Order: sequence, then structure tokens, then C-alpha cells
Amino acid sequence: MRTTVGIIGAGPAGLLLARLLHNAGIDSVVLESRDRAYVERRQRAGILEQGTADVLRAAGAGERMDREGLRHDGIELRFDRTRHRVDFPALTGGRSVMVYAQTEVCKDLIALQLREGGPLLFEAEALAVEDAGTDTPRIRFRHEGREDVLECSYVVGCDGFWGVARKAIPAGLTQVFERTYPFGWLGILADVPPSHDELVYARHERGFALLSMRSPAVSRLYLQVPDGTDPGAWADEEIWDELERRFETADDWYLQRGPITQKTVTPMRSYVHEPMRHGRLFLAGDAAHIVPPTGAKGLNLAAGDVVTFARALVHRQETGSPELLDAYSRTCLSRVWQAERFSYDMTTLLHRAPGATPFEDRLQLARLERIASSRAAETDLAEAYTGFPFG
Repeated sequence: MRTTVGIIGAGPAGLLLARLLHNAGIDSVVLESRDRAYVERRQRAGILEQGTADVLRAAGAGERMDREGLRHDGIELRFDRTRHRVDFPALTGGRSVMVYAQTEVCKDLIALQLREGGPLLFEAEALAVEDAGTDTPRIRFRHEGREDVLECSYVVGCDGFWGVARKAIPAGLTQVFERTYPFGWLGILADVPPSHDELVYARHERGFALLSMRSPAVSRLYLQVPDGTDPGAWADEEIWDELERRFETADDWYLQRGPITQKTVTPMRSYVHEPMRHGRLFLAGDAAHIVPPTGAKGLNLAAGDVVTFARALVHRQETGSPELLDAYSRTCLSRVWQAERFSYDMTTLLHRAPGATPFEDRLQLARLERIASSRAAETDLAEAYTGFPFG
């Protein structure tokens, strides 16, 4: 097999890249190790920045998102039993975010790819990227019980943290920056309408809590828990009781309860691999960087990476200049580090570290009070949350 761009991974990054390339008249092949059903039910992110939503619309993949997604014009911060709303459009010149689950983004892009795009091979396991430093990289993969080779002009690794793409970059050329956090998120899906029409980020002395949603009838909620927590150790009523404590306010707001259909624990870490390019191999999304979910940046960073690559490749084909491709890693990392900074700030702002001192507790409250009382501080949060520019 031969193609211009070999894409490893059919998550939102790989699928969006395939769509962008198709619209630009550039052929590609997508290899995905899992089956279609797994990809379409894989629960991950649910917040799309303004720029990500705009890219999906421009790519022809925004119709169902605009019909079924939930536009959010702000978030609510809770601390010390008080409530403060951050109004995104008023602070950013009209920008907002969209609540639309990663599973739905993948369903939309898969349908488009199978109907209009190039080959999308499910249960095709990438085994290695070979000759990445040359003009003729190859992906060795296994599909339908036999090994095959995909010859490419370019390879884009959208295969996540555990994928093979990053391993093709020589260790002597790389730097890794990472931080692990001593807590995680116990997340639940519940068949109950959300108790608030926007996301609620709560800082509490017992730990962080987040009220989110997947639809008008399904709530998504999270609790800060110690690292390594077994989700099965929490009974349903214990979860609801703890959420109620952490979301407590001085007014008459209350938390609606309902049947819990899923419990998971998400570890928290920050990770950046530099560079994001070696020869004709380009890394995108979790293959190159991970952020704690507090800032809702993971999927959006991945979208920014593939938009940057697609623009650079189109520029190369139209002008013959490799300038933008050569700048890929530098361009992406500028945005990545701003997202890492924001996600770290949100995490340390809202989570109570094990063994935190009264001094540290008061600093957190002072930071939150500053956001609630300073338009400049509030604007910085709103601009980062709604998204950094692509490229």
C-alpha cells in the first residue's frame, strides 16, 4: 500500500486530519488498532473550544454538533460556599465553548470518512514506524491476520501515549517534561438532567468537584480522590453525598440525583515530548503531550496539532516551500505550553493537595477571590478556556 499521509490512530485527531486532507485533495490512509464500535463509545473529552468547533464546521463535520451540542457561554466557580460566573463572550469578544462528547465527534468524522474519504482500516495494529528520518517513511502494521507495509510521504502519529509513533524518534534527540499529581478524578455518568446549565468548578476543603454534562438528560460529574482509588470502592449514595458537600452554596441551589451508569478513575498528569517532529514523522495529540483534564484542553490541543500539520502540508504542495512543515514542532509547542500552563494553574487553583497547610488553603482562596473581583484576571481565564489560536 502507498499513500501521501499515513495516519496512525482513528481518534478525533487522526479522523479530523484525514478529513482536512481529503478536503484539500491530499490522499491518506488511517490505521486504527481497535474496532469501530470501541472507537465510537470511547468516553473522553466533552468540551470543544471555539476554534475546534469552527474547524469542524469548516470541514463539513459540524451539522450534528450544532444541532445536538450545548453551547456554553461561561462556567461557574464555587468556593467558600459562594458562586461566581465567568461570562466568556463578554470577556473574549464573543467566544464560547461547545459541550459535545468526543464519542460524537468520532462518529461524525468516521461516517464522513467512510462515505467520502480514503481508506480507514479498523483492527489494523501499527507495529512500527520505519525510516522516519528519510523521505520514504513506512508503517509496518497487522491487519486481518497478516502483516503489511504502508509506504508514505509523511507519517502522523495520532496513536496516543502508548502508541508506536513516538518510539520512532531517537531517544538522544528528545526531551521529556512531566509532572504527576497525587490525586485523580472519580468520574460518573448519571441518568439525570444536569443540576446547572453550565459547568461548575468547585474548590472545597474536602477536595475538588466538577459538574458537567453529556446531554440535557445525562450528567457527568467528578470528585477529586487519592491517586490509585478503586471506583468500585465508592457506593452510589456515598458519591452523591460527597458531591453534595463539595458543591454546597449559601443559597437554595441543590444537586439532583439519579441512577449512576458508569464509574471510572482518571489519573492526573502533565507530559510534553519535544520535539514533535523527526524527519517526516509528526506527532499529534496524546502521542506528544498530556494535560490534566481540569482545563479541558486535551482534545483541543490535538485538533490544533492536526490543523497546523494540514496547513503546512497544503502550503508545501502549493508553494514548494517546506517552511511551515519545518516549523511544525515549534508552532505546536508554543500552543501546547500555554495549555499546559493553564491546565496546571486550574489544577493547583482548585484541588487540595494532600497535606496542604492553612497558608496554602488561604492562597487558593485569595487566587479565586482575585478572579472574582478583577476583570483582568477573569479575562485571562476566559481567553485560555475558550482556546488559544491555532498556528
